[in-house]
Amino acid sequence: MRRAAALGILILAACRPETTRPVFAPVPDALTTELELPVPIATRRLADALVSESLTVSRVETRDGFLETPWLDASTGKPSSSRRLGPNMVRLRGWVDPSRPGYSDLTLETIFRPLADPSLPERELEHQLPADHPFAKRISAMMDTLTRKFGDPTALPPTAPKPDSTGAKTPGAGGKPPLKATGKTPVKINPKATPTPK
Repeated sequence: MRRAAALGILILAACRPETTRPVFAPVPDALTTELELPVPIATRRLADALVSESLTVSRVETRDGFLETPWLDASTGKPSSSRRLGPNMVRLRGWVDPSRPGYSDLTLETIFRPLADPSLPERELEHQLPADHPFAKRISAMMDTLTRKFGDPTALPPTAPKPDSTGAKTPGAGGKPPLKATGKTPVKINPKATPTPK
């Protein structure tokens, strides 16, 4: 019995190896992409990208595919001891998981706390920073750069065409120049109408 119990403990330990990751998952609206890199290298590339944005990374776990920053001032990107409340105080956490052979799925959350509620666990107060926030746009652009370098650029949304700086007028449908507005009501011609005799 003792041997069987000991064997069961060993099997359970093997099924639940120690990890340096947090017990919670990323927030639902976190940014995601796939990189053609194994987990340890993809984790390091994500950390390097954040550092290149002058952001402090306080923890990098390449074996487990996880990293995080301290709480940052969104306007400066620097660590701050201010109250962790509102969209100007943010924190980033990244998860890197194996996907297809030679690839890794990368998930990066940029969270803030919109309110303070002592009755709730801290994690339940954390939400993804809105996509239209300047800091969120900065992180989204960084993720796009990572995808172009190490992933599939075709997975990125199409870029809007740049305006013509030559001053040329944009053609209308069928390549024809757009009609000028005259202020007159256009006259519709019915091709089946019987011509009026002269």
